[in-house]
Amino acid sequence: MLDRNFKQYAKLSPFELKDQLIERASSDAQRLMLNAGRGNPNFLATLPRWAFLSLGDFAMREAERSYSYLDSGFGGLPEHDGIVQRFDAYATHHRQADGVRFLRLAISYVKDQLGLDQDAFLFEMVSAFLGSTYPTPPRMLCHTEQIVKAYLTQEMFGSLPPNGEFSVFATEGGTAAMTYIFQSLRANGLIKPGDKIAIATPIFSPYLEIPVLDDYQLEVVDIRMDRLDDWQLPQSEIDKLLDPAIKIFCLVNPSNPPSSKLSDGTLDQLASLVAKRRDLFIVTDDVYGTFADDFVSVFAKCPYNTLCVYSFSKFFGATGWRLGAIALHQDNVFDAALEALPEIQKLLLDKRYASLTTAPRKMQFIDRLVADSRAVALNHTAGLSVPQQLQMALFALNGLMDREHRYKDAAKQLIRKRYQTLYRHMGVAALRDSKDVNYYSLIDLQEIGGTLYGPEFKTWFIKSDLGISFLFRLADETGVVLLPGNGFEVVDTSARVSLANLTEIEYAAIGKFTRQVLDECHQDFKKAIVLQ
Repeated sequence: MLDRNFKQYAKLSPFELKDQLIERASSDAQRLMLNAGRGNPNFLATLPRWAFLSLGDFAMREAERSYSYLDSGFGGLPEHDGIVQRFDAYATHHRQADGVRFLRLAISYVKDQLGLDQDAFLFEMVSAFLGSTYPTPPRMLCHTEQIVKAYLTQEMFGSLPPNGEFSVFATEGGTAAMTYIFQSLRANGLIKPGDKIAIATPIFSPYLEIPVLDDYQLEVVDIRMDRLDDWQLPQSEIDKLLDPAIKIFCLVNPSNPPSSKLSDGTLDQLASLVAKRRDLFIVTDDVYGTFADDFVSVFAKCPYNTLCVYSFSKFFGATGWRLGAIALHQDNVFDAALEALPEIQKLLLDKRYASLTTAPRKMQFIDRLVADSRAVALNHTAGLSVPQQLQMALFALNGLMDREHRYKDAAKQLIRKRYQTLYRHMGVAALRDSKDVNYYSLIDLQEIGGTLYGPEFKTWFIKSDLGISFLFRLADETGVVLLPGNGFEVVDTSARVSLANLTEIEYAAIGKFTRQVLDECHQDFKKAIVLQ
């Protein structure tokens, strides 16, 4: 029997509500459950993974060179000198392997295009695979940082030239990046309870949930994207950021769940805004930027004010690897704010970081992020595990060396075709703008209902508050799991569907079942009209 008391679920995070929906959808053992609620993709990049395995084989041979205990399973650390020469000999005997070919190209690429020493690069990669030493430096391995910087420059800056140097901190996915940023802002007195945080909505729900926790107690200011303008930020909303009480502005670009990138015009408006608000902290989460056409990040457009979060998880099909990064320009508002703190606050921070350096006040914000991520005292063992950093470097090299964009084009085409299939089987036009990414789709139930059945049904659907009940009905009757749009601060009654994690035929089924339940809602509407 379907529980009609849906109000009890209204305050749940959409990802917690998902578990309730999965339970409903799985109740019929004879029916396939289709979970389009999570964003982890069912596609992945194979070449950098083959490279990881091939490098691992070579790394183990390097480890076995160190000791001569026969059949003991005992090895040692690799030798730096001559390591590329030894790899060339190894590659000669394994030249047909995809991973070996990738690595040979990578060794040439880092020298020719990035100016890195080949032996030092390969030694770092081999050592990372073996995982025998702590991450050094803790923030990020030296060559890995240079590779990831080059990749982010390629993917985040578009046609814009880099405006100064920036540093990168490798994290356990974008999730860890988010938590570390808020922790360090609070620990360093850059935000405090009662401060205002502006959030571009709709947005990934943790950005709504974290600021109001007791740890932060921030006052949220909604910066509302315009649905009728392909989810851009109107000037009237951007102007809210002129309020000096707003300390930080968070956005996801391309947006989640609308899945649209900010236009050049909107980026120009933000650049004009920060020229007046030089003190504004901006955090941009650009996880889906690599799926967009001609993407430019706020990090590139407003370099002084912006801290960038990126994750390799979605584009490379690596959510389980937990590979994220925080990027921050060397000349930035966060360090300027630290310098401007009252002396009493600086003294407290001197004490906080005294065990790490004799000059705590010279410690940059990005390095404070690293220290705070390990409660300061464990800074010497901080950092993303080195095998993870190795795979991150290989993913970045895959993006850098793929000059014909074969992997990127395949990923884009896949999700965009699924988008067309979904809406075609709902019986409505699949409208797409050049700014749309289509990693997710926000199914606007009330608008689709109005298109199919007229404005009176749309009004009834909204008034009846059928958003969550629709999702439970869909799960209970068809086995399809979607997430509620209101959990991402979407005003319209809507549902988020990921276009990354199911097959095309399953998206056809989701479209058909969504239309089926909407048709049933329409029948309910007609009965309600008769009873009036």
